Amino acid sequence: MTPSQPLQGKKKKGIREISPIDVYKLLPGTNCGECHESNCMAFATRIVNGELVIGDCPPLLSEENARTYKELAVLLAPMVSVVTIGSDAHHITLGGKYVLQRHEFTYHNPSPVVIDVHDLMSEAELLDRVRQIEQFSYNYIGRKLVLDGIAIRSTSHDPDIFKKAVKNVARNSDYPLVLCSFEPAVLEAGISEIPDRHPLLYAANHENWKIMADLSLAYNAPLAVYAPNDLPLMRSLVKTLLQCGVNDLVLDPGTFTENGLPDTINNFSLIRTQACRNNDELFGFPLLGSPISVWAGGEISDDVLKWRESVTASMLLSRYADMLIMHSLDGWVLLPQLIWRFNLYTDPRKPVSVEGGVKIFGSPGRDSPVLITTNYALTYFTVESDIKSANIDCFLVVADTGGISVESAVAGRIFTADSIALSLKQYDVQSFVNHKTLILPGLAARISGETEDTTGWKILVGPKDSSRLSPYLREHWPPES
Repeated sequence: MTPSQPLQGKKKKGIREISPIDVYKLLPGTNCGECHESNCMAFATRIVNGELVIGDCPPLLSEENARTYKELAVLLAPMVSVVTIGSDAHHITLGGKYVLQRHEFTYHNPSPVVIDVHDLMSEAELLDRVRQIEQFSYNYIGRKLVLDGIAIRSTSHDPDIFKKAVKNVARNSDYPLVLCSFEPAVLEAGISEIPDRHPLLYAANHENWKIMADLSLAYNAPLAVYAPNDLPLMRSLVKTLLQCGVNDLVLDPGTFTENGLPDTINNFSLIRTQACRNNDELFGFPLLGSPISVWAGGEISDDVLKWRESVTASMLLSRYADMLIMHSLDGWVLLPQLIWRFNLYTDPRKPVSVEGGVKIFGSPGRDSPVLITTNYALTYFTVESDIKSANIDCFLVVADTGGISVESAVAGRIFTADSIALSLKQYDVQSFVNHKTLILPGLAARISGETEDTTGWKILVGPKDSSRLSPYLREHWPPES
């Protein structure tokens, strides 16, 4: 285990039952500061909050503290085990969940979205699809949303053909891989080409589990367990595979569409509830959803299938899927999943925010306008986009309001005359310009008078909508002396 990896161990109790004191008792107690916290209690508190891992405490990594490290690993192990797919250079992490519902704590390790290729594609088709997967990206409030891996399906059922496809993909991409076949000989041919890439082997079932277990152990690769709509069989397979020594498991209870969708959602919900509420260790593994299964249906149009795939993926994300395998590369299918995933995996205790400070746009001079806003991410990136699209040369003061939007921060007395004065002083805004004129957001108009009195700056009230900044500045800048 590396210091940055999440903890794994036998699950004893949910994170909600652990207090910082429980963790503190097992820490060295030296208050050495090597973890960059003020003392061991502060470190313990951040551990329980899921903000740090025990590997962030250097003294715990010494041989003399190895036993303590293991005790903490058991204490803090998540209810859903962590499984890593891929190499050290590029990997994805599944699971690591402590709670059933997001509002109870927070979700860790956003569900990877993996796109399929198959081994009967021509080399040109295969590499073009790999390129599309890797180049897919979207900027969402300052975050780059991307796809996470490639699932290589054996549709030929021929070990040599599959091996060639795996070789071509691996040679042209370092993305984490899922090798898909129920035939052990096919999977062995594929993984033999990439023994160090740590792919997910998909999948073991009631017929092939013994050979699949041997393959997983031989290559130290995680293994998916497939028991469609049969939870007792899933439990039996997991128990048997654990007894064989295979510990990195991913569970696929089957993804059924149309009339089978209620069963799918029910199975995912039952498995995760058992793991998180009843400490069921046989179900305490990441869940794999396959929205791609909609494409195995009848002769409906591609657009209808894409819509069904998108809807199925969204429902699976909401119902505890730790990984999705999808087919469509259309933006309108994938973006709802990536944006929903982003929002689902933000910490519900902390608004999404950006760092405060003075942001410079274009090539402003000492007579250029100075604007101010809050550090709520959606507010900031909206204002940033509008300033850039209008080619405005200006300085933007981003006040730290704890990630609260302008209107809410004004109502909550967070964005006030005093806090604005503090921001102007803290970021030394006066050093950037020759004037003392500040443009306040229109939604903060009611504090303009007191802000002018408190700061000593002339306050102009800007538009409520930042898309109106360009015409506003044409009319009001430079201000009348």
